Amino acid sequence: MARLSQIFSPRDREFFDLFEEAGRNALRAADLLDQMLRNFPETKALARDILICEQEGDRITHDIIQRLNHTFVTPIDREDILELASRIDDIVDYTEEVADYLGLYKIEAPMEQAQRLAHILFQSTRQIVEAIPRMRDFKDISHYTVEVNRLENEADRVSREAIASLFDNGIDPMVVIRWKDLFERLEDAIDATEHVANVLEGIVIKNS
Repeated sequence: MARLSQIFSPRDREFFDLFEEAGRNALRAADLLDQMLRNFPETKALARDILICEQEGDRITHDIIQRLNHTFVTPIDREDILELASRIDDIVDYTEEVADYLGLYKIEAPMEQAQRLAHILFQSTRQIVEAIPRMRDFKDISHYTVEVNRLENEADRVSREAIASLFDNGIDPMVVIRWKDLFERLEDAIDATEHVANVLEGIVIKNS
């Protein structure tokens, strides 16, 4: 008997193409932010490229919703399609917010913990990109989801350390507020990768 994942037409399976495109776009945004913070402020112009990723993410999400509205039978549950599209888009939205805040807050040099968090975001998003294609045949993705969870736990530790460090050495309160916002947005972006991993795992379990 044919697996459910093998009986859909190529048109139906375009959802998977769009999810893979969304994942690659999220990874590009995370990679750009990693580069931006690693060499900031010389790389502050990369914020424009990250904004383009954010706009591209909105376009892909719109395409997914449009296709959903014109497709009677979908390869996975409709609510899972909407949830996954939204969660992947969240990664890009939070990533773009970090890049935007770096400019708005006139940050002159990055804190080392922010650089570490940006790299964790890149690593976690890469795990998501590697997991998404396996959804086509509902293959086991636990290797990727476990790693995303490990990275999220590491990010929590780095974020706590970073926020605690803001209250050392009499740092200007306005600087504290700005960096606290930045750390929270970085953590939101990393949390978003874990949300994507959870949705992917749920889809695979439900359809395998």
